Amino acid sequence: MENRVVEVPEYEISQRVEVDPRRTALLIVDMQNDFVKEGGRLVVPGAKLTIPPLQHLLEQARRTGMTVAFTQDSHLPGDPEFALFGEHCLVGSWGWEVIEELAPQPGELVYHKRRYDGFYGTSLEHDLRVRGIDTLIIGGTVANICVLHTAGSAALRWFRVVLPRDAISALTEFDLESTLRQVHFLYRGTITGSGCIAVKG
Repeated sequence: MENRVVEVPEYEISQRVEVDPRRTALLIVDMQNDFVKEGGRLVVPGAKLTIPPLQHLLEQARRTGMTVAFTQDSHLPGDPEFALFGEHCLVGSWGWEVIEELAPQPGELVYHKRRYDGFYGTSLEHDLRVRGIDTLIIGGTVANICVLHTAGSAALRWFRVVLPRDAISALTEFDLESTLRQVHFLYRGTITGSGCIAVKG
């Protein structure tokens, strides 16, 4: 089959996004050793490059009192998903752990999810609602799988979604661009950079 060149339709990249820390959560998706570190079972190209932007967002969130949440891809032996992607992120293994550079602090929210969507089978929505959160800044990996499904699920629940493109990694450039386009077009999400997010107050 011939290779095809497909243009990504244009989408807006916001140069400044202002958020209220009392109503905003930073959600870091699946930044685990198996996806990010050498020796991981399903390393995503470019995932290491997103560590500094994510560290910046994490420091900003902690400093301003923003809610901080993490998802951990979490599988038990024999998980049917292994037929698709091979064995990865086994609960309790080194590969399952969030990378040291972004390790959750006591009191921060951590969700062990079984599928791509961070809302599926977790208390994420409940915990955000009781905190009065209406805006989610979402970064992490893998763009067109766990990031996209979590962002889409958030938008379907009427959360405002902000994606800092330099804080998201993908298996291919196409996967990243198609994710950003989909979130902007279908879910009316805001696409920006990690350094373009300003916190009110």
